[in-house]
Amino acid sequence: MKLMIASDIHGSAYYCRKMAEAFEKEQADRLLLLGDLLYHGPRNDLPKDYDPRAVIAQLNAMKDRIFSVRGNCDTEVDQMVLEFPIMAEYCILNEGSRLIYGTHGHHFNADSPLPMQPGDILLHGHTHIPAWEPFGDHNLYLNPGSVSIPKAGTAHSYMILEDQRAKWKTLDGEVYHFLNLGKV
Repeated sequence: MKLMIASDIHGSAYYCRKMAEAFEKEQADRLLLLGDLLYHGPRNDLPKDYDPRAVIAQLNAMKDRIFSVRGNCDTEVDQMVLEFPIMAEYCILNEGSRLIYGTHGHHFNADSPLPMQPGDILLHGHTHIPAWEPFGDHNLYLNPGSVSIPKAGTAHSYMILEDQRAKWKTLDGEVYHFLNLGKV
């Protein structure tokens, strides 16, 4: 299965549309959203074309291909307007002999991980900075970066997970990092 992973849309209709276009171009089977879908949050400036209602319509049009976890800016009110579940604190994916724990990152992160076995992977957004770093007992932390509000000079980005390989891409589809998860 080909999985596209994205985080931190923060209500930007423009970047949500670019993400949806990338999803179609990638021909991914599913889209995993790592939270912060509609609201920009009190610490962020308004992203380009901030329009949560348009983001709701765009995401609901893709509802059968999306699964999501809750970000620190996501609320029960957001769940009332989105037609797919967003309130889970984390999800678990099976990637070969490893488990991947997908979460937003505000509760569970490399400093405060979920109960993980050696070799498991922690995947989260929240920081708006792409990452591929070892931590703990032979664990790996991955972050797709942010769709709409990248930080630390990074690109508007997402990640593709397929056949034990992770690729970080700009919203224009340019690969800027590759990692073979079977050899890490």
